[in-house]
Amino acid sequence: MDLDAFVAAHRGDWDRLEELCKRRHLTGAEADEILDRYQRVATHLSLVRSTTPDPSLVAYLSMLLARARSRSAGSRVVAWSDVGRFFGQSFPAALYRMRWWWIGVLVADVLLALVMGWWLLEHPSVESSLASPEQIRQLVENDFENYYSEYAASSFALRVWTNNFWLSALCIASGVFGLPVLYMLATNMLNLAVVGSIMVRHDRGALFFGLIAPHGLLELTCLFVAAGVGLRLFWSWVEPGARTRAQALGQEGRAALGTALGLVVLLLLCGVIEAFVTPSPLPTWVRVGIGVLAEAAFFTYVFTAGRWAHRRGERGDVAEAERGFEAPVAG
Repeated sequence: MDLDAFVAAHRGDWDRLEELCKRRHLTGAEADEILDRYQRVATHLSLVRSTTPDPSLVAYLSMLLARARSRSAGSRVVAWSDVGRFFGQSFPAALYRMRWWWIGVLVADVLLALVMGWWLLEHPSVESSLASPEQIRQLVENDFENYYSEYAASSFALRVWTNNFWLSALCIASGVFGLPVLYMLATNMLNLAVVGSIMVRHDRGALFFGLIAPHGLLELTCLFVAAGVGLRLFWSWVEPGARTRAQALGQEGRAALGTALGLVVLLLLCGVIEAFVTPSPLPTWVRVGIGVLAEAAFFTYVFTAGRWAHRRGERGDVAEAERGFEAPVAG
């Protein structure tokens, strides 16, 4: 077989298939065409391999067929526009749609922490049963404050980020069972109440809140969001409404996964604040102000971008064409 003549005869098919693979959106006719040309090029590749196996041509046609296979199967490359759409519409819409779940968790847990803290302050004997006087003195005078400057800032930010995201991911993943989420929330609030009551009792309340507030406001809110999403996931199969349980769990599960990805960015911000702002020599009011500003920005984001996207019909779920179903093409 004359390889040059073969290439010249079929170059048009290859170029057209390559052009179709580069397009972001295909019409029904173009989707049919890409399948037709895929079959033609596959025949060309088979012929080249059996007669004159030119390595460069075989590699080119193999790569072209792989791209066409991915394109026809619905695979797509994540572009910056997808990232923008996620953070501009999908993520805030999911937060807004599930707002009463995580706001309910937030209110309930803040009240729980306050009640537990008040009870611990009213019963000082409990403190002595939790730790020895030397351990309490070490916590109040050294350990609590030194915790935020014990490691290099960049390393500490990474440790905090991974730990917080792991906890949030557990809340979402175990949410389908319900009770594990409540247990994790209660445990975290109890730890916060115990440390807070000890610091307040020893006249270190200002230090406690001055170190907790800069990162803790947004960090705890992210935890409450994860818990609310997990509990919503649990409720989706308990009370699916007009949907089947499988449909409800699938829809809420996809939205939960998207929320978890969005929390990655928010928790990274929390880690940066905790590592670089909380232990910094800035005045307390500045550090606390940064935490309040981050929290206010989050709520503004949810109740502006999220509300607008939700009103346009966005639910935080993935697009229908990306759910594993095949879109119809023109005949």
